[in-house]
Parts: sequence; structure tokens; C-alpha cells
Amino acid sequence: MLDGIYELVSEKHLQKYAELAVRIGVNVQKNQLVVIHSDLKNVAFARLIQTAAYEAGASNVVMDWTDEESTKAFYIHAADDAIDHFPDWQHARYKEWDDAEAAYIHIISENFDIFKDVSPERISRFQKSFRTKSKDHDVKMRSHKVRWCLLAVPSFAWATKVFPHLSKEEAMESLWQAILSGARAVGTNPIKDWEKHDRTFESRKMFLNDRQFDALHFTNSRGTDLVVGMPNNHVFIGGGVTDQKGIPFFPNIPTEEIFSAPHRNKVNGKLVATKPLVYGGRVIHDVSLIFQDGRITTYEAANDQEALQRLIETDEVSHYLGEIALVSNHSPLGQADMLFYNTLFDENTACHIGIGNASPSNLQHGSNLSEKALKAAGLNTSLLLVNVAFGTEDMNVVGMKEDGTEVLLMKDGDFQF
Repeated sequence: MLDGIYELVSEKHLQKYAELAVRIGVNVQKNQLVVIHSDLKNVAFARLIQTAAYEAGASNVVMDWTDEESTKAFYIHAADDAIDHFPDWQHARYKEWDDAEAAYIHIISENFDIFKDVSPERISRFQKSFRTKSKDHDVKMRSHKVRWCLLAVPSFAWATKVFPHLSKEEAMESLWQAILSGARAVGTNPIKDWEKHDRTFESRKMFLNDRQFDALHFTNSRGTDLVVGMPNNHVFIGGGVTDQKGIPFFPNIPTEEIFSAPHRNKVNGKLVATKPLVYGGRVIHDVSLIFQDGRITTYEAANDQEALQRLIETDEVSHYLGEIALVSNHSPLGQADMLFYNTLFDENTACHIGIGNASPSNLQHGSNLSEKALKAAGLNTSLLLVNVAFGTEDMNVVGMKEDGTEVLLMKDGDFQF
């Protein structure tokens, strides 16, 4: 029996959502190992996914539980050497799972107040340690050598943040509806809906990849005027992708973005964020960034300037971009006209950039290239990737060819191709 937050949503819709994670998200294969990362508060939904994974033929489903309260206690009370050290045994787990070709399902849920009393500096130090030690696993994920899927469930703290004018029960019901609608999990046959969704992605990706624009020019009335140079032989991906064996999967549920990697040294102009940046337990508002030859030279925020600084100053290459994404404002999420205060959802309502690491999959044959070769091609490498949404209803995007030809790609926030 489902209880707590799960009493406020249809069990039928939850089961469809769990099946999407398994059959569309990671596309579980016969006798495959599945690892589910979930906070203890989401045990009910995690077990639905576990059941769906076994029904799809998984050989074993490992439940990798976390607990936000324990994590908070660690950040506040742990010794400095523990904060700066990611244990070898945890790294070894990921290596063994990767070697076994596991599929990873991550359940996320925002809780804005949980880390409000934690030093951003201690969070940043531990995350840097984690990213450094788990770099090989991250490369496998970013290169699609392992299949993974990220999806969300609401919390009361998150729901009341999004719907402050409603009671907590009404807010929870409303956020469940928005999440499930955005995930395309409420139709008669969500699997077929996702297959149709992916066909639209494939058509648009083919258009962009065939034309190989030299740069993309973004403008709107909020102050964004940004030219994003593209590397030679770049690849736009989005929607469904394939792993190294050619098995399709969807890394994000929901997903509305078509993205590639910009050239590390060819981004110039100003970007004005239109959604808060959620990072390290902080909600950072009104972010603006100025780029010169690819590098973020000036950054400002209305609050938590220190958290923004620690993000961008993680390492030298975290001053550069790893992702540029085109997103229509006319998707189910965009039409909801909501601020989700969650990167997974807000990035799928509007065009965005990713600060930090670029995916090798955004370059032709990039998954087979060394880090040195990727850098030479213009891709950025970093210990992080954090997205910043800047799309608007009046966003225009022009694709610019090297010979001066210009093609209107987006007008008033919607695709023109």
C-alpha cells in the first residue's frame, strides 16, 4: 500500500511512470544488472521501479539508498579530511557495476531547506573530491557507454515552493500532475507516446547535424545577446541516444532538449538567466554571465554570489561551457508556464547552457577519442556540468554558416524547422 506523498497520486500513473523509467529510460535488457539510486523517503516508488525492472528481465536490482538527513550531518560534523576524501570502496562499487554493464536509474526530489545551514564551501569541497574520484564513471555516462536515466518525484517542501498559494496537499497533487504530464506518463500508452516524441527529435537532430552551423546566435528582450561558436564535426543529440552496443535509451525523463557542445574558446556575449540556478542546495536567482573567447569573465547573481563563485571557480575549465541546448517553450513542460526550481525540469522548459564538462558524444566519433584529442577539437573538460536556463517566449536563434548564410532556427521560443 502506498502512503505519504504517494497517497496523492494515482497508483496506475505511478506504475506507468516506473515502467517508463525501466523500458524507455534505461531500456533494461534480459539478465542485466540494474542499480537504483534513491533517498529513503522515496522507497515506495523505488520499489515500483524494482518490480518493473525484474518484470523486464533484470538479473538483479541493487537498491543504493541515500538519506538527506545523514548527508546533512556529514557536511556539518565530519572532519575536514573526510570532507576532502571520497572513499576508495565507493569508487570500487561503481567500477564493478560499470564492468558488469549495469543500467542506472536515479530518483531525485528537491528539498530546499535541508542544506540551508551547511557551508557551501564544505559541499563544494566534497563534490570536487567525488567528481575527481568518479571521473571514469562520469566519462562512461557522458559517452553513453553505460545506460542511465534521471527522473523526479515531488516532496512537500518542493511542492509548496512551486505552489505557495495552495495547501501542502493541493500543492503536492498539482506538482505530481505537472511532473507526470511533463514526463508524458499520463496517456493511454506512454511507451508509444515516447516513441513518437523521439521521432520528432530525430528529424530535428538530422536537420542541425546536416548543416553544421559555424555558430548559433541567441537574442531576446531580457538582455541575452550570445554568439555560441561550434566545433567542426559537432553532433546534436537529444531525446533517445544509444549506448556502445547500439541499445537506445533516454537519459532524462522528461526531456525536450536538443543539445551539443560549443567550441570551448568561441563563446562571446551576454547571457541573462530566466530560471533560478539550483546548485549545492542553494537556489541562486537572476544569474547573468559575460563571455569573452569562451571564458566566463563576469558573473553576477541577486543572491548567493558566493555559491555561484564556487561553482564557476571549481577549476579553471569550469569557466567554460560544455553544452548548448535548444528547447521549445511549446512543449508540455514549457506550456505549463511554471518555475519548477529544479534543473531537470526547468532546463526542459527553455534553452540553456551547461557550465563545465562537454560530452564526447557531441563530436563525431568523440567517444573513441582521447581527452587530449577532444580538447584539441574544442571540447571542454571539467569536473562538473551545471545547467543555466535562459530561454524566453521571445527567444530567437539564428544558425550562422561560415559563408555568411543565416537560418532562423527558433522564433518566439519555438522551433522553425
